Parts: sequence; structure tokens; C-alpha cells
Amino acid sequence: MARIAGVDLPRNKHVEIALTYIYGIGRTRSQQILEKVGINPTLKSDALTEEQVNDIRKVIDSDFKVEGELRTQISMNIKRLMDLGCYRGLRHRKSLPCRGQRTSTNARTRKGPKRAAVKKKK
Repeated sequence: MARIAGVDLPRNKHVEIALTYIYGIGRTRSQQILEKVGINPTLKSDALTEEQVNDIRKVIDSDFKVEGELRTQISMNIKRLMDLGCYRGLRHRKSLPCRGQRTSTNARTRKGPKRAAVKKKK
């Protein structure tokens, strides 16, 4: 089993699909990587040689941000927006949708489960 960027690639899958298990690599990027290295995308991930795995690893390390590095960058971008106090930052801070969706109904994913209304005592 090949281990690239701290992720074990699944066995018995095409290399093109197996690379998508790495955070930050989708189908398009995996195709670009395999084209650059010169590996057949339909090759099973079990059939990769150590040399091919090392080539893939080198391309990913040199050209792309993946896994922890990418997650850190995304969280730092969100933190920067919140520190600036811009509209998107405020929406992140309040855990509300940032991209203009309605919030009077829906938006439960960002808001969380409904809170029960507090009834007044008579």
C-alpha cells in the first residue's frame, strides 16, 4: 500500500481515483500529476512501483499544498477575515452563511439544531 502525503492510498483502485483520497487533490489534479509523471491513470494502485510512488510524491510536494498545510492555510484565511472585521469575517464569527443565502428559513447547517423557544410563565 502506497503512502503519500501521510495518507494510505486504497488498494484495488485506479491511481487516478486513489490520489483523490488525499485532501486537496481531486480528479483534475490527479490527472495532471499522473500526466506529469507519465503514469497510466488506469493502473491499479497496487501495481505502482516504489520509483513511481516516489515520483508522484515529489510532484505533489513541490507543486501543491495538500493535507495539513492546506487545512492550515484555509483556517488562517478565515481567521484573517474575522480579525479584519469585514462582512465575511463577521458572518464566520457568528456561524452564519457567508455567501448570501437566506437565514430566515433554512441555514440549519451553519446555525446548528433548532433551539426550543422559551415559554413565559403565567
